[in-house]
Amino acid sequence: MTDFLFGPVLLENGVRFRIWAPLQDHVSLKVEGGERVEMQRAEDGWHSLHVAGAGPGTRYKFVLGDGCEVPDAGSRFQPQDVHGPSEVIDLATHRWATANWQGRPLEEVVIYELHLGAFTREGTFLAAIERLDHLAGLGVTAIQLMPISDFPGRYGWGYDGVLPYAPDSSYGRPDDLMALVDAAHQRGLCVFLDVVYNHFGPDGNYLPIYAPLFTEHHMTPWGRGINYDGMGSDMVREYVIQNAIYWITEFRLDGLRLDAVHAIKDDSDEHVLHELARRVRVAASDRHVHLIVENEDNDSDLLKRDSQGEATLFTAQWNDDVHHVLHVAATGENFGYYADYATDASKLGRALAEGFVFQGEHMPFRGSARGKISSNLPPTAFISFIQNHDQIGNRARGDRMISYRPIEAIKAAAAVYLLLPEIPMLFMGEEWGAEEPFSYFCDFNEELNEKVRQGRRQELSRLPGFDADDLLDPTLPSTFASAKLDWSKLSDGKSSEMLAYYRGVLDVRHRVIVPLLKGAAGNSGTYRVSGEAVAVDWQLAGGKRLHLLANLSDGDASFDLPRDDAELIFKVGSVAGNVLKPWAVIWSLGGTD
Repeated sequence: MTDFLFGPVLLENGVRFRIWAPLQDHVSLKVEGGERVEMQRAEDGWHSLHVAGAGPGTRYKFVLGDGCEVPDAGSRFQPQDVHGPSEVIDLATHRWATANWQGRPLEEVVIYELHLGAFTREGTFLAAIERLDHLAGLGVTAIQLMPISDFPGRYGWGYDGVLPYAPDSSYGRPDDLMALVDAAHQRGLCVFLDVVYNHFGPDGNYLPIYAPLFTEHHMTPWGRGINYDGMGSDMVREYVIQNAIYWITEFRLDGLRLDAVHAIKDDSDEHVLHELARRVRVAASDRHVHLIVENEDNDSDLLKRDSQGEATLFTAQWNDDVHHVLHVAATGENFGYYADYATDASKLGRALAEGFVFQGEHMPFRGSARGKISSNLPPTAFISFIQNHDQIGNRARGDRMISYRPIEAIKAAAAVYLLLPEIPMLFMGEEWGAEEPFSYFCDFNEELNEKVRQGRRQELSRLPGFDADDLLDPTLPSTFASAKLDWSKLSDGKSSEMLAYYRGVLDVRHRVIVPLLKGAAGNSGTYRVSGEAVAVDWQLAGGKRLHLLANLSDGDASFDLPRDDAELIFKVGSVAGNVLKPWAVIWSLGGTD
């Protein structure tokens, strides 16, 4: 059992409450139904108090010297949201049915990203359990939850969380989350969690009042950076690193996706990301635990492998470059950063074969060089997708690709990314062609809500064809409600056809592709292009060569077909002689040259 520094400690004869508040000389404890009692302050800034008779279910707040009442920064549960009292929780009472679960190796992972509030009509941990059989039958082997750390309001994406140890009460209690993890493991599904360590939300973050959470030394898109390297940073680092360990050990999660790590600034001898990865791996012991990053800078150093091919820091990265080239090919959109991926099919070929499109070259949209060499990494170091919460949600109406592109284009793009040697990730509902929009939504106080409305309007107004009337108000309950999946549509003819297609492609992945990925090495992919057509080869396990030939365009494309001795494993679209028809994708498997 990990000894966590933050949060209440359950004892045989009560509870020891504690708060790290070095900026406060006096802090009192206020237990619900009781009187304020001043806590004992130590020289290191910790304030503590033992309360006999307190236990699970006890609700409490801390009262600062000026009378301001704050929740526990290490709270395990906030039954009345981020401004309300914290509740003492005994996490050890859950009886795990899958205590021996060890996770799954990386090559077996097929991720399904979901937002708990919109995944089901009820929007809870327990309701999500009812849909796990669907995912297991689809061929998914891991679910990835968008952030669940307590955020303000009735609904939100979760990236404005302020109490990282407390699952948001709108989704249920901590034991409900444990039940979801247990149920997923019973079905062979891993559970990953999206965590945010680059900023805190603007509503309900009381930490800066009593602790040096922020620093002027680093700035981020959200303002001052988190203090990972200045005065008092040792405890700030512990707060975040122990949070990562908390999710992995207490809730038995199989991995974390770290949001926007390029915005985590640290000049320490050991960067906080490195320390976090190292200590999480120690805490996970011999379990398969995967650490995934989102990294706008495409810093491939975070994905380094050792001499045995094992990740030394992070397991994989969301590969936005693959998304961008496939999105441009499937939609023809070339505004904003998409313009840098729309010049020719070589960008598509490089992303599929090597991981990143920009590996140190100048990127016009950024106005600077971007990325580092990625071709030396195994393809499993990358997460590929054609949709995710950002790429859908950052459109004016949050419209999914299925609503504005023909199904042939989407099937072709899906056939590419689902069978890539990279690790595929679906976005909830994609598998049956769900058309529910997934626009950004939040529920702050009215002042912040108005700032969000103005900010979204200003940001999206730069997009071609923007119409203010098209913009969904992110603060309205109807915007959140419109994002909820309608599972009754699953039986529609069109939806059933798409679902059968996705199941078929993922069946091929598990039967044919996955066995070739164990021990996959770097420098395994090569590509060539001819007009709009692209051919990619990968040298994989057992001397096998995987071949892709694709035309992701609305017109015909001529190209040499795969060798006669290559075994066809999947095809969508048609071929006439040496001409690939629009949206034709051919996967084949051969031996060594």
